[in-house]
Amino acid sequence: MPELNTSSLPDLIFTVLFFFMMVTSMREEEVKVQYKTPNGTSEIEKLEKKSLVSHIYIGPPLAQWRAIYGSAPRIQLNDAFANPEDVRDFVRAEREGMVEHDKPFMKMSLKVDKGTEMGIVTDVKQELRKAKAQNIVYSAGKEKTQERK
Repeated sequence: MPELNTSSLPDLIFTVLFFFMMVTSMREEEVKVQYKTPNGTSEIEKLEKKSLVSHIYIGPPLAQWRAIYGSAPRIQLNDAFANPEDVRDFVRAEREGMVEHDKPFMKMSLKVDKGTEMGIVTDVKQELRKAKAQNIVYSAGKEKTQERK
């Protein structure tokens, strides 16, 4: 019985690997609200392990969504608009999708438009408290220093 020629097998494997790398995309949320985070001070810290962070966006809907949802600030959880009452289910689902030893380190990142009034943010924070998600991170941009002449 003749032996099988495997000299081209590595080329084939790398070709298939390259194909999957090119056509696979990482899932990212489609942000449907506009938000411009406020500037922070020197206390801003960069998050180390981003897989432990779940994002909640709060701000007015983008132009293409205003005809349906109006211009009042809205809450976005994953890819959908939501009410404050939906935050608990969101936290529960995010927690269930995590590895058991990472669950205590879960962080909720609030990305809030700087023109948004605190009422809707307070409602979200109350729901996070009820869901026992008390590790909250507020997203902010770095404060730009101005040069003096």
